[in-house]
Amino acid sequence: MIIPQISVFLINKPGRLHALCESLAKANINLLSMTLADSGEFGLIRLIVSKPKEAVQILEDSGLAATITDVVACEVSASKGGLAKLLSTPAGKLQIDYAYAYPTPSKKDVAVMIFRFNDPNVAISKLKASGVKILSAEELLQDDP
Repeated sequence: MIIPQISVFLINKPGRLHALCESLAKANINLLSMTLADSGEFGLIRLIVSKPKEAVQILEDSGLAATITDVVACEVSASKGGLAKLLSTPAGKLQIDYAYAYPTPSKKDVAVMIFRFNDPNVAISKLKASGVKILSAEELLQDDP
């Protein structure tokens, strides 16, 4: 299943990340996962949130450029070599633009990885055929209080 992820370009200045997070919190939107990459004057923030469409509107209303990107969430064994095993499947041979971990507080033996594949539908098909569990947005939200 495809998961909506928000990508936001943010000027790399003190307080900007706080303002973004505070805007989401005031709107009762839970920030479930985040990764931040620096590129000099700007940062690229990738977020998975409880209400993506509302979050994009709030961010745009505050003057930020925010877009929704399709990503894939899948379970990976939390034991040594778990990610290597997943990447040895046919999906691991596809173009992966980026990946990051998603917190799983209720599961100790399983990790969740978020992948941005060049073609997410092909990746999902190949992952499922290899027995990898693909998570829906609803499943990711199960640990959301």
